[in-house]
Amino acid sequence: KLRNIGIMAHIDAGKTTCTERILFYCGMVHKIGEVHEGAATTDWMEQERERGITITSAAVTVFWKGHKINIIDTPGHVDFTVEVERSLRVLDGAVAVFSAVDGVEPQSETVWNQADRYGVPRIAFVNKMDRVGSDYFGAIQSMRDKLGANAFAAQLPIGSEVDFKGMVDLISMKGYVFNDETMGADYDTIEIPQDLLPEAKKLRKELLEELATIDEDDEDFMMKVLDDSDNVPVEEIQAKLRMAVCKNKLNPVFCGTAFKNKGVQQLLDAVTLYMPSPLDRGNMKAFNVKNDEPMTVVPDDSERFTGLAFKVMTDPFVGRLTFVRIYSGVLKKGMTLANTSKGKKERISRIVRMHANQREDIEEAGTGDIVGVIGLKNSSTGDTLTEEDYPIILEKMEFPEPVISMAIEPKSKGDREKLAVALSSLSEEDPTFRVFTNEETGQTIIAGMGELHLEIITDRMFREFKVEANVGKPQVAYREAIRKAGKMETKYVKQSGGRGQYGHVVLEMEPNERGKGNEVVSKIVGGVIPREYIPAVIKGVEDGLNTGVLAGYPLVDTKVAIVFGSYHDVDSSEMAFRIAGSMCAKDCAKVCEPIILEPIMKVAVATPEDYVGDVIGDLNRRRGQVLGQEHTKSGLRVEAHVPLSEMFGYSTALRSATSGRASYVMEPSHYDELPQKFKEELIKKS
Repeated sequence: KLRNIGIMAHIDAGKTTCTERILFYCGMVHKIGEVHEGAATTDWMEQERERGITITSAAVTVFWKGHKINIIDTPGHVDFTVEVERSLRVLDGAVAVFSAVDGVEPQSETVWNQADRYGVPRIAFVNKMDRVGSDYFGAIQSMRDKLGANAFAAQLPIGSEVDFKGMVDLISMKGYVFNDETMGADYDTIEIPQDLLPEAKKLRKELLEELATIDEDDEDFMMKVLDDSDNVPVEEIQAKLRMAVCKNKLNPVFCGTAFKNKGVQQLLDAVTLYMPSPLDRGNMKAFNVKNDEPMTVVPDDSERFTGLAFKVMTDPFVGRLTFVRIYSGVLKKGMTLANTSKGKKERISRIVRMHANQREDIEEAGTGDIVGVIGLKNSSTGDTLTEEDYPIILEKMEFPEPVISMAIEPKSKGDREKLAVALSSLSEEDPTFRVFTNEETGQTIIAGMGELHLEIITDRMFREFKVEANVGKPQVAYREAIRKAGKMETKYVKQSGGRGQYGHVVLEMEPNERGKGNEVVSKIVGGVIPREYIPAVIKGVEDGLNTGVLAGYPLVDTKVAIVFGSYHDVDSSEMAFRIAGSMCAKDCAKVCEPIILEPIMKVAVATPEDYVGDVIGDLNRRRGQVLGQEHTKSGLRVEAHVPLSEMFGYSTALRSATSGRASYVMEPSHYDELPQKFKEELIKKS
């Protein structure tokens, strides 16, 4: 009787409001928090309250009709995709929230595709049914067209827009009408209004026929549906629907308006009835740490403990808090665990259950649960935790590379230490936030997924860690690559009395497929370079690729083979071969026609029709390539590929060009060659 679900959606579809209402009806919150008042329980970081968007996925535990539900509220803004990835990995199911006015929006597609990757079962909730222009069936159709979802109505709205009163449940064939005086906490169950009956019967039959098709082995059910679909027992339909959802074959769609408190209880019922429990999700794939053989993790309290640390955060009261999803066994207070990802031991001092931002201490937690753990010192996002002497590791989490960076420096000497602590703590919490030092200038560089991402991180440094720092202008993360293959020989020889240095290396270099990264291999035969020096040459080549030859950006998508060389009995050393490898890689790149690559963003602009010409003209001026446009309820949606370097300050420009009526989202798409004119400018600057 446990459910781990996430609530996922586009920025403004109303996720956080839904979560708030769920907490209210489950009796966890005595006063409903409104997002636009800045008081929502799950948006508890100060920046979230100010900006009215959800950044960190808070885990909240609620109880509904004898079921325990762990809810993870996930952000809809594209700069925080890592939060969504991270929550989907540990969920058993998700509720996708769509706006009845806008249907499927660009960010919903990104999140939906992420959920497809992890095979997460989903039900959908069409929110904002009380808004002018709301269209429940339009939203269902857009789910089918844009997401390829197998979406079917499980409810039929009673009334629409301002007159939206409730809904018909197509499975039990009952109507629900909400009482406005009691904040929707009371609702009346009514007979289906006569004018809606034919439509309700038609939709119910469509749903049942689809269920019969999904489970085609059950001929008995198929016959009942074909003979008399009105009289199939409700329990039987619920069991079939649950099975279809758990197998990810069907997405039932529910409706309501969270803000006006209608339909949330029915959504909670649907979560307990149709969403999978941890047991339904079945065994997890894992590997033996010692020999990489596949193993399975069975979701059962009697098994040995395995869990995944999926989020680390710094809590002002308890310090370092690690969220853990338990896949098997029982986690107890005071246990000693092994972190098999890092090969370290960990001890658990406390286990807490989170309610947005309050917490209660518990003694133990069983299979399937999601809890906060205090006392883990070495574990970061994506690490596997197990009982001692149990060499098992779960699949790794993949995170995207940052596309934007800026320099940061402390204002005073006193801030220097604080800055180091803040940066290391923040990069532990968020794997897409990277910190590194520019070797040539000695500056500290921070990198992330977008302007908003870095803005919020620097904001948190001032507030939580009290660090005073100067932040540079955002810089684009350019890369270098090569256009053709080449070969190079380098001898590194130093003689100055006593022991000298000697390393001799021959490299062949060729372009790798875009996005495949670098590959360095040794093809040395017959010991012309002794075996013990090969790793040093490889390390040297990697050093050489780290700073490119045109403007010092990392060289990517390059294949390097070490093909020949020689050594000196006395003067050769690891150091000499590492230096030779690095010099040779740089020299070789110079003869392979090096080029500069720039990150290209996929941009989607939603604009009223009057401004389409201006929007497209502006995208073209920014070297954008318009991919297409389509009509939406509120105007047009224009999609384009635009270089990131041209997108700085875009939100201000777009607002002023369209009197604030257009909005946009963007996400990293790919890297492309920088045109000659810009390449020359960039090389001059560096």
